[in-house]
Amino acid sequence: MIYSTTYASPLGEILMASDGDSLVGLWLQRQKHFASTVAESMEEKSGLAVFGATKDWLDRYFDGKKPAPRELPLAPKGGEFQRIVWDLLCEIPYGEVTTYGAIAKKVAVLMNKERMASQAVGGAVGRNPISIIIPCHRVVGANGNLTGYGGGIPLKIKLLEHEGLDMSRFFVPKKGTAI
Repeated sequence: MIYSTTYASPLGEILMASDGDSLVGLWLQRQKHFASTVAESMEEKSGLAVFGATKDWLDRYFDGKKPAPRELPLAPKGGEFQRIVWDLLCEIPYGEVTTYGAIAKKVAVLMNKERMASQAVGGAVGRNPISIIIPCHRVVGANGNLTGYGGGIPLKIKLLEHEGLDMSRFFVPKKGTAI
């Protein structure tokens, strides 16, 4: 059984999903791949300890604190490659960014491969089922391109600005994914 509750964030309503012990999903409304990793129906159950801990985490995040993803029991559903990428996302410090290419190099090493395509990493980043907490918004293109956020580029910009990044070095693509 998968349980759900909502959280009223400054960015809009957030849907959370749990297996009862761990957080398996966190999505903003209208997000690309919204709840796509949850095949079963969800039952509303807001009193779970994991939901209380997640709401506290989000409260601190939106108050400008720097809670770490590892503070919460996370269990995103995905394949081995996706889980490796999502684990690497959790290592990106608050207020910093990395590139799809940098993550691809780390994944190649971890998977004992000669190389890994940035596009493959982008696919895994885009399917992150626990947005904000697993900070996929902190991944940008090598040249400062802000493409690739399932919540849309305006939301990615808000999250990065919230974390204090100097946005002058980034740009919004004229066309592309998740604009």
